[in-house]
Amino acid sequence: MTVPVTEAQSPGRPQVSEQLVGWPLGAPPADYAIRGVRAVMPDRILDNATVVVREGRIAGVVESLVDTAADLDGCDLLLTPGFIDVHSDALEKERSPRANAEVPVEFAIASYEGRIASAGITTMFHGAAFQHQTARGIMRSTGRAVQTCHTVDATDSYRVDHRVLHRLDVFSEQGAQALSRRLEQLGADATVQLVSYEDHTPGQGQYADPEVMRRALIDGDGLTHKEATVQVERLIAERAEKWGVREANMSWLASEASAGRIRLLGHDPDSAEEILALQGRGGTVAEFPTTLEAASSAREAGMTIVAGAPNVLRGGSHSGNISARELAREGLVDALASDYLPSSLLAASVLLAQLGIIPLPEAIGLVSSGPARVAGLADRGALNEGMRADFALIDDRIGAWPRVAATFLAS
Repeated sequence: MTVPVTEAQSPGRPQVSEQLVGWPLGAPPADYAIRGVRAVMPDRILDNATVVVREGRIAGVVESLVDTAADLDGCDLLLTPGFIDVHSDALEKERSPRANAEVPVEFAIASYEGRIASAGITTMFHGAAFQHQTARGIMRSTGRAVQTCHTVDATDSYRVDHRVLHRLDVFSEQGAQALSRRLEQLGADATVQLVSYEDHTPGQGQYADPEVMRRALIDGDGLTHKEATVQVERLIAERAEKWGVREANMSWLASEASAGRIRLLGHDPDSAEEILALQGRGGTVAEFPTTLEAASSAREAGMTIVAGAPNVLRGGSHSGNISARELAREGLVDALASDYLPSSLLAASVLLAQLGIIPLPEAIGLVSSGPARVAGLADRGALNEGMRADFALIDDRIGAWPRVAATFLAS
């Protein structure tokens, strides 16, 4: 079913007909083709391309218009691989849109899915925080983490492949116990799970300057200066008191990584020493390195490096750490994650290209093939033959920022 250009369309402003996503329930068929797109390949952009899909996989990308095989007219929009977000905590905000105003987690995922799909994301890793307390005002507990995992596991969707990023507070005995039970329940036949360990103690990592956390507690969480100071000092003291818990948890994570049951990520590494320790534990991913030293050491160690898309978009870290744009200029970013803003993936990748930091195909790779490597997903992330037909169709012809016209998740 070729979608025609209608008379209502303004010259120079390609519009995508509603028929483009008019398949039953919005799900694409196993066999179809999209013609007239600018296909973003790993190393170049193919104009007037036709992408052919057979049995939910890419059967070929042809650098020409193929009228006879095409089901959809892509209206000269950009066609990219579906974006993969390996770290998002936005579901927490969707679940608790206001303080003391919580909605059912099942509804939160259904509601949030709309924003995910409209951001071009077809594979989403929702953060589940295995911890017994939080430094900030976010509601987190091991019980909520387990509930999130079970709900994500049970979510069936024709728009987004929902998955879990397991986040472990290294000072939480309860968190490690709950995560261990979670991995055991998944069983030996389960796919390898993503696990990120984190330490948000002021004075290192994300909060290298304790004043940054203090100001966040005052400005963001409404604490008084005295209350914020007490909280910061308590967390610093607890780090020393619970160092043995940290070491036991790290040893357990290392054994899980060594056995191939998890892919281990180190959250907010701030030094070459931290990277060396991560490598020794079997970690393969440096997630949000906070310094140039840490990122450079991760590259030397052969690790995959994840940076924050909001950091790129804003031009700097909200915690005063290394700019992701600077890391990209140095070739020290392999993947971008949305952290708390799903729409930032597309915006950040396009901005890196507009600023001349990296070419657009490489920038799109930071939200597709790069995250696929982080997650160990060899079946998606590029417009290559045999890959899953997960796509984002992007209109970059109107306004200052590109918009996602449609997403396609392989049948």
